[in-house]
Amino acid sequence: MAPGLKDRRTFLKAAGAAFAASLSPAQAERLAETPSVYASSYADDDGGFGAALLTEDGTVITFVPLPARGHDIACHAPTGQAFVFARRPGTIAVAFDRSGRMPQVSVLAAPGRHFYGHGTYSPDGRLLYASENDFDNAAGVIGIYDVTAGYKRIGEFSSGGIGPHDMLLLSDGRTLAVANGGIETHPDFGRAKLNLATMAPSLCFIDRLDGSVIERQSLAPDLHQLSIRHLAADGSNGVYFACQFEGSPHDHPPLCGHAVPGKGMRLFEWEPRLTAKLKHYIGSIAANPESGTVAITSPRGNHMLVLDGRTGGVIKQHYLGNVCGIARGSEGFLASTGNGVLFSTISGNADVVSLRWDNHLLQIQG
Repeated sequence: MAPGLKDRRTFLKAAGAAFAASLSPAQAERLAETPSVYASSYADDDGGFGAALLTEDGTVITFVPLPARGHDIACHAPTGQAFVFARRPGTIAVAFDRSGRMPQVSVLAAPGRHFYGHGTYSPDGRLLYASENDFDNAAGVIGIYDVTAGYKRIGEFSSGGIGPHDMLLLSDGRTLAVANGGIETHPDFGRAKLNLATMAPSLCFIDRLDGSVIERQSLAPDLHQLSIRHLAADGSNGVYFACQFEGSPHDHPPLCGHAVPGKGMRLFEWEPRLTAKLKHYIGSIAANPESGTVAITSPRGNHMLVLDGRTGGVIKQHYLGNVCGIARGSEGFLASTGNGVLFSTISGNADVVSLRWDNHLLQIQG
């Protein structure tokens, strides 16, 4: 069977007949031919927001309107469930079924909580875990939602720190890796950062079944303003992590590294000029375990880098205005920008659409 064909059939089977019937002939042909399917939030030229499923060449398969700006998207391929997280400090998120068999479900954050923009499904798709802020107590929590009960919120547990952002499920299906950025926020103050002098970022490994913190890893004390924000699985039992520096612009700490439970964290050593080029900010990260490469993006620095996953050394650099979304492609990586560009690191092709892609790009199948 040709590479990618089995994945496309799996995607179509999960999506169901209703989804396939909703496609135009051109869309159906594109879907049949594309090696990968992606999801991303977007803004349009009329001031509206939504989420889209798209092919690797930028063809939009379907749209999901949103009441406000979305951030990341979680998908569970076997069931066709998907969840668009509100951008912090948003309190409304949207769940939808990619098959179109079920109506969209608007999910409200619990009182005293707001979404931080990321989350993940349990392996069986019955539960959704979302990073959230208990803002009156300045504490990070992981909200638990029962998918089978219409995404009813059934509980929460501590994230192990302040400002949880990205999270992912490790290959054991039980351990959550949670990036606690360490930044205190409160909706009364918008997106203002309230504790930069006392930040304490961490990477926590948490048992999703009982909520216990298995291990908390932290950077050196002199790097306490290096906010750990985004994660990518390394294909084994570890994660790559990406940071945003909130300290002096004259300091140039590395912004990316690797962590393994029980073995600690390791920052990739970079020359100061590289951190300066990225404007001290990584917006997203993706990994390709087969090739041993990692890609990072900086919308502030208008740069995307492909790194050696073992050493952190730079393999390729690309200048892309307002680039942030990054995902593994059928070959190499696919990047998206807030200017509507999709860029392949292998072909160098750039496709431009009328939608302004948001911060994250998720590969659903490929």
